[in-house]
Amino acid sequence: MLERARWAARAYADYDQAAVSAITTAVADAAYGAAERFAAEAVAETGMGVVADKVIKNRACSRGILDYYRGQDFVSPRVDTVNKIVEIPRPAGVVLALTPTTNPVSTVYFKVLLALMTRNAVVVAPHPRAKQSSADAARLLADAAVAAGAPDGIVQVVEEPSIPLVEALMADERTDVIVATGGTGVVRAAYSSGTPALGVGPGNVPVLVDASADITAAAKRIVDSKAFDNSVLCTNESVLIVEDSVADALRSAMTRAGAHILDADATERLRAYMFADGHLNTDVVGRDAAWIAGQAGIRVTPKTRVLVAPFDHVISEEMLAHEKLSPVIGMTTVPDAARGIRAARAVVRIGGAGHSAAIHSENASVITEFATQVPVLRVSVNVGNSTGSSGLETNLAPSMTIGTGFVGRSSIGENLRPDNLMNWARIAYNSAPGVAMPSFAGIDPWRSPAGPVPEYPCASNDRGAPPVSPSRSAPAARRAADPSIEALRAELRALVVEELAQLIKR
Repeated sequence: MLERARWAARAYADYDQAAVSAITTAVADAAYGAAERFAAEAVAETGMGVVADKVIKNRACSRGILDYYRGQDFVSPRVDTVNKIVEIPRPAGVVLALTPTTNPVSTVYFKVLLALMTRNAVVVAPHPRAKQSSADAARLLADAAVAAGAPDGIVQVVEEPSIPLVEALMADERTDVIVATGGTGVVRAAYSSGTPALGVGPGNVPVLVDASADITAAAKRIVDSKAFDNSVLCTNESVLIVEDSVADALRSAMTRAGAHILDADATERLRAYMFADGHLNTDVVGRDAAWIAGQAGIRVTPKTRVLVAPFDHVISEEMLAHEKLSPVIGMTTVPDAARGIRAARAVVRIGGAGHSAAIHSENASVITEFATQVPVLRVSVNVGNSTGSSGLETNLAPSMTIGTGFVGRSSIGENLRPDNLMNWARIAYNSAPGVAMPSFAGIDPWRSPAGPVPEYPCASNDRGAPPVSPSRSAPAARRAADPSIEALRAELRALVVEELAQLIKR
């Protein structure tokens, strides 16, 4: 797979912007058209999330990605006549995309499109619990890419993922960069592989509601965000911090929005069920609030969207102050905004450094202090953080991979962008005023491929190589008639004859 991907990456690196645009548009359209089918397939396979919400994410990570980056060129050289610098884009080559079980298809969409925008080949390695839906999605995108003119093998997927296989793929010299989305163990393994890696850290999002906030709007936004896809996005709110003076009003507004505020006894039962051995019970991940309540022996209405579990102190021993990846939010009150900011800092110390936080406030001073003091790299204001920090309801780059920066032990600090999968070679002229730089206007070293794209040339003695689908390759007669292939065959024959002649002489 990696050898085939390397061959495809070399060919694709010569494509011009027009060809790349046609390919990415075709892939985004195919992904968008299958958004509903794959949303249902992912929920059926993993048991996590909400189909309607996964449709939103799939659409956002298909045509939504294309719309966000429309007009941006990651292919053509850039000429800076003032500073006398010409920048030439260099794709990474082969991208190994590790995708999670929580957001399987949307992450496949997202990473494949970013790779194709920057002329990279991509091999998708899905989580074993989401391998079927992920593989189906990757194959659809591969077919769409090749049909639009991309080289055969530009998108591939590991059909039967396993830890030893993924570790081998990560360490292989033919993998140029790893993009790891998943648990801490997966990201650390990527960084330890010896291959350049872009990894992300876990989230544990604090959300502060101060006395100046629009309480009704804040309550609805928080409940909607926590209920969105049953909180499988790592950007979902984890701990709610609210000023005492508006706490009762917020509780009432959240109840009207579909939340259930637990009493002390119910909170203890929920804590015991979700963190029985001091670690999150993964059975709750992506499940709905009523189901979780039932498992914990708590009676709620079937329409309950979010469980709110009050607690006193933000300390690491309080399990409800940790990430939960489910429509359960811990809640604590503070006397003022300054104490609220300190509590948010404590939440992030427990987990989620560098990730994200949210605040509902109309006080610019409080918002600025919150963003300055809480060690995260994105702060959503007056919007649900699930869709806010992921760029679905803000103007941040839409992303399924959230960089946590140095504080979060991540190599990137922004939402993953196409730029992260490429480098720029720079031609730098003498800066002296008397040394002129010639005009580079209109110069483009790339080309638009003409005619059918040849299939990957598997060696004849490679018995283990899977056959290439005829639907993705040129007919055999056309390949045989290709002058470049015939010239290569003639050259190989000459080399073999020369080698044999030398052996005979000896």
